[in-house]
Amino acid sequence: MTYAFVQDGAVTQYPVNLLQLKAAYPNTAFCLPLESQDLTDFNTYPVEATAKPTIDVLTQKIEEGTPAFSDGAWRQVWNVVELTSDEIQDINLEASVNLRAERNQKLSGSDWTVLTDSPLTTAKKAEWETYRAALRDLPASSGDDWPHNVTWPTEPTS
Repeated sequence: MTYAFVQDGAVTQYPVNLLQLKAAYPNTAFCLPLESQDLTDFNTYPVEATAKPTIDVLTQKIEEGTPAFSDGAWRQVWNVVELTSDEIQDINLEASVNLRAERNQKLSGSDWTVLTDSPLTTAKKAEWETYRAALRDLPASSGDDWPHNVTWPTEPTS
């Protein structure tokens, strides 16, 4: 449970923890857990958790706002905020780096298939070479979907 200091019907501090409550009222002993007592005499009110809204994580983020009083209780408020172009660029860069690392791991895990002493038949080697070429071309072949909606090539059987 989270708490807020409320003065004249407005939240003055949120969230409030036990240390902040003790600092505001140093001559008062508070029982634990705080949920077991009425703290309204200390201008301290519980804030009910609410569900976060659904967002597009590629273009939006959620920030917690100041609690609001509704239906007889203080409730958590969530604000949906559009990401800045810099934040979107950072998200795309991180996703791209992670996908390239995964792609490089798949390439390195299949290096053995194209070695001259590989036990594969010529036809199987050709399948693996096609697969590996598709992995290398993945960023370019994904177009606008890179790096968020990528279709990985199917790995051949050995």
